[in-house]
Amino acid sequence: MEFRPRALDDMVGTSLNGRSVLVTGHTGFKGAWLSLLLSMQKARVSGLSFDVETPRPLHALISDPLKDDLQLDIRDAPALAGAIERIAPEVVFHMAAQPLVRDSYRVPLETWTTNVIGTANLLEACRKIDCVKAVVVVTTDKCYENREWLHPYREIDRLGGHDPYSASKACTEILTASYRASYLKQGGVGLATARAGNVIGGGDFATDRLIPDAVRAFTADKPLVLRNPLATRPWQHVLEPLSGYLLLAGKLLSEPAGAFDTAWNFGPDADGNASVGSVAERFAALFGKGHVESLSAHSEPHEAGFLQLDSSRAKALLGWRTRWSLDEALQHAADWYRAWSRGEDIAKLMQRQIGIYFAD
Repeated sequence: MEFRPRALDDMVGTSLNGRSVLVTGHTGFKGAWLSLLLSMQKARVSGLSFDVETPRPLHALISDPLKDDLQLDIRDAPALAGAIERIAPEVVFHMAAQPLVRDSYRVPLETWTTNVIGTANLLEACRKIDCVKAVVVVTTDKCYENREWLHPYREIDRLGGHDPYSASKACTEILTASYRASYLKQGGVGLATARAGNVIGGGDFATDRLIPDAVRAFTADKPLVLRNPLATRPWQHVLEPLSGYLLLAGKLLSEPAGAFDTAWNFGPDADGNASVGSVAERFAALFGKGHVESLSAHSEPHEAGFLQLDSSRAKALLGWRTRWSLDEALQHAADWYRAWSRGEDIAKLMQRQIGIYFAD
């Protein structure tokens, strides 16, 4: 891609131009956006994902610039190790996962094996080849033991999880810390974990996520029915945590044995902490159509009621910051879905949104 925001290169600090970078889960929502950003930095990007049924309109935008575009189940340790050895990445962003809370109740064993054993397979393969210099394992804000308290969670707070998804990500954090202390740190490999909030933006079509559910309902002239309208979450545009992941990877490359191989929160500022109902109503207004309803009585699997992140460490030590307010994030998401529904050039729209973000 011709457009490359200079601010992105300056922010990362270490040039990714020409470096071999592997993104697992590259066909997912966040993985596709990250692959685009890396391609714009002229990195040699390889993607590795397992085939899924969810629509993936972003995948067509990233398949051409990719060095490798592989379908592989990360639970298959020999196949994964062989692929990583062949790709020979210097930087790895690990995003492949079973990412949905409600699905984790339906397929708990798949959730556990994908999120925990799959990560172990990846780290085991990375420690056995000399080319890997930096690994960022993406987990979630839900890895904390949620006590429904009002203060934002810090990286030093206790890990845990009620549902299989949250618990599996807490285990992934512990697993990663063990591999760092036991193997990768002494091998000169920078290994860190990244915990983001509820990410929104164009291109997400997963089920049981607020904005994709809203788009499906509104375009079909049906009401968006909310299960937990009062639940509070930290909402942020997808480019916010991705800029943090890139910045973190750059720090790990330049100082693999420094202060950066640890856990990091990349959450929104205070204005991004909002209830599900508020976000749904604001998105409907920006999307230009849509009606929101709440279930009056229902029996649903447990989900946390209140969750916020404290990103002070990332701001102080990485120099990371949020750039868009929640309303700006919702506006850019609404613009994406409207353009997609009209058949407009999504690649140009995404490049324009990326340019606006890094110019702000």
